[in-house]
Amino acid sequence: MARIQEYILFYAELIISTAICSTMAATIAVLILMYLIHKRKPKVYLLDFSCYRPPNSCRLPMSMFLENVLLDGTDPDSIAFQVKILEKSGFSEETCIPPSLTCLPIRKSLSFALEEVTTVMFSAVSDLFEKHNINPRAVDVLISNSSLFCPTPSLSTLIINKFRMRSNIKNFNLSGMGCSAGLIAVSLAKDLLRVHSNSLALIVSTEALVLNWYKGKVPSMLLTNCLFRMGGAAVLMSSRKQDKGRAKYELQHLVRTNKAQDDQSHACVFQDMDPENKQGISISKDILHVAGDALKANIGALGPMVLPISEQIRYGISILIRKIWSQRRRKTRIPNFKKAFEHFCIHAGGRAVIQGIERNLELRKEDVEASKMTLYRFGNTSSSSLWYELSYIEAKGKMKKGDRVWQIAFGSGFKCNSAVWKCVANVGAEKENVWRDIIHSYPVEIPN
Repeated sequence: MARIQEYILFYAELIISTAICSTMAATIAVLILMYLIHKRKPKVYLLDFSCYRPPNSCRLPMSMFLENVLLDGTDPDSIAFQVKILEKSGFSEETCIPPSLTCLPIRKSLSFALEEVTTVMFSAVSDLFEKHNINPRAVDVLISNSSLFCPTPSLSTLIINKFRMRSNIKNFNLSGMGCSAGLIAVSLAKDLLRVHSNSLALIVSTEALVLNWYKGKVPSMLLTNCLFRMGGAAVLMSSRKQDKGRAKYELQHLVRTNKAQDDQSHACVFQDMDPENKQGISISKDILHVAGDALKANIGALGPMVLPISEQIRYGISILIRKIWSQRRRKTRIPNFKKAFEHFCIHAGGRAVIQGIERNLELRKEDVEASKMTLYRFGNTSSSSLWYELSYIEAKGKMKKGDRVWQIAFGSGFKCNSAVWKCVANVGAEKENVWRDIIHSYPVEIPN
């Protein structure tokens, strides 16, 4: 009987050992496979970018704004509301709008809208190509984005025609994606560059103001007149091995969050008709709350990818303490993202947006300097604002090799997108930088 028990124990141990070894072997095999798959993915680089700088003739100082809306027959209550918003906007007297909007009466037409977007796009792309001596026919992927202006033929087709690009170029045009469309374009470019390795991608981001200038009386729709200004950017990305040595940045992570399943989030930025049948973009009072919820979800996905383990443990412990002891009033510890990033580019959507993120993430004044100065000098240029901010950091000489940058964008829907870049070159101030001859004047103190 004892002998039988010994045999049973022996075979049981043998079976368990075999199972453990098999499990370990399978785990190791999976890890090796994941490593090889990750290693085989081509790295995606940001070679360079160029931002459009409107001429001084397009400036919209407060005095001109007041004169124009008054002489254009705008309702007095609407004028008073817009002046109140502009006084708190954090804008300088240097922000710009298209020339047709400074005319009396204000001119809104398809031809003026096309003139606006082609001026911005073609200038930014030309500057980028000339700077790096790039043949337009070398571009394999082209992505354009403008949320509210979607003509036929598309904006990407206009660029192909202007620069005589190849007939087999993979071109895409994104519309209706809001101010976060720039990073959505980066996400699409990343996927395409990894599928079609050894390729070059051009992204062109802008927004058309001409057809979307609101002349009605609804306050939530008048906000767009006060917030959005003229601008655009061209971005060159690559998965070509030969571009590693001349790239500025390498894309580390890209996280997209979409809260459109929630009715409040879906409706907080909405294109609609007012009671007088005038078209406009309505911005809800709930937008800061909605943006905060979207940012929390986005950070929840991004945090484990970028935060040091020690910071993740501290954050996890603070959540457990709050749940176990039901200390609902106790504030959850905010992860220290300054340990993960050296630079922050927060979408210049408005003064309240930047201040809200600064407060909630416990950032320093210098961490949001680029965002505040971009809003002050250029206004909200929609999806291109992040590139004006990155230009500011470069112009200040703050970008060093090895530094990590966190770009945060918000858009209608409601969306919050994050991109993380690592600087792979010694980036200095360049004469082609959009801030080139004015950077010495910044930062400035912005009155409340």
